Amino acid sequence: MPERLRALEAWLRGVGLREFALEAASGDASFRRYFRVTPKGGGASLIAMDAPPDHEDCRPFVYVADQLERLGLHVPHIHAASLEEGFLLIDDLGSRHYLEALSDDNADRLYGDALGALVVMQACGPREQLPLYDSALLQREMSLFTEWLVERHLGILPSADEREMMTRAFRILEENALVQPQVFVHRDYHSRNLMLTASPSPGILDFQDAVVGPVTYDLVSLLKDCYVRWERERVRGWAEGYFQLAVQSGILRGDDEHSFMRWFDLMGIQRHLKAAGIFARLFRRDGKPGYLGDVPRTLGYIVEAAAHYPEFAELGRFIEARVTPALVSRGGAGA
Repeated sequence: MPERLRALEAWLRGVGLREFALEAASGDASFRRYFRVTPKGGGASLIAMDAPPDHEDCRPFVYVADQLERLGLHVPHIHAASLEEGFLLIDDLGSRHYLEALSDDNADRLYGDALGALVVMQACGPREQLPLYDSALLQREMSLFTEWLVERHLGILPSADEREMMTRAFRILEENALVQPQVFVHRDYHSRNLMLTASPSPGILDFQDAVVGPVTYDLVSLLKDCYVRWERERVRGWAEGYFQLAVQSGILRGDDEHSFMRWFDLMGIQRHLKAAGIFARLFRRDGKPGYLGDVPRTLGYIVEAAAHYPEFAELGRFIEARVTPALVSRGGAGA
């Protein structure tokens, strides 16, 4: 048995669990691992989080979980924690996430629940102690697209003109993010981190990277999801419904309406550049190929949005002419 797993079992016994079964619950795109803890004498299962302190810091998770739970949102309650060892014992919110549950018939209801929870987070969520989604972070994220997907994964060397084009596009995207109202941002608010649970629903996971940032970021994560795609008009309808909720909750003003869809669409370009780069990095650096199949869908969002904004036409053409063919030549997105 690996030393880390032995240490986790010893810690669980130390916090009062005597006889239990331990099984892997889910993987993660980071160094965190999750195990389902089932008491052998009966009782509800729990989840043990293993976050090696050399790579992960549990404190943001603990802080945000406490703050969101106080708002009545369905996040895992923390039963025990050792920040020094990187172990947490938390509620088990089940194994059925939105990605598995979503269908044409239930999407309006499930997204309605998720948008309602999002509005609560944005209107009342914590802001103290959270990092800012500032210029440096925005630019660093977009550079992942160029470094990890374009250059390292696909072996494309952009020309001087193409680099200048991307610099201009990234600057516009940065300005678009910073001009928006700044709110609590979950930062990974999508179908793999929302669980189908008993009321209140959804169960919300993976919020430890929360920041204070642009109001449309989590909305884009949810509605222009890298893992599932809906028709553009349906997405716009959900986004417009969110706008009305946000105005009623004081998050946005009525006169933001003329800027809102541009904020939303351009925020999507920024997020999808970042995500495509991260998916390539997970494979090239971390040996995790499972996300490569989501790269074409993620790039498709960029091309779709670029077609509606002339200042991004060159970026859209670059992806269609150079990036997508290179992906296809690799058999879709693989090595």
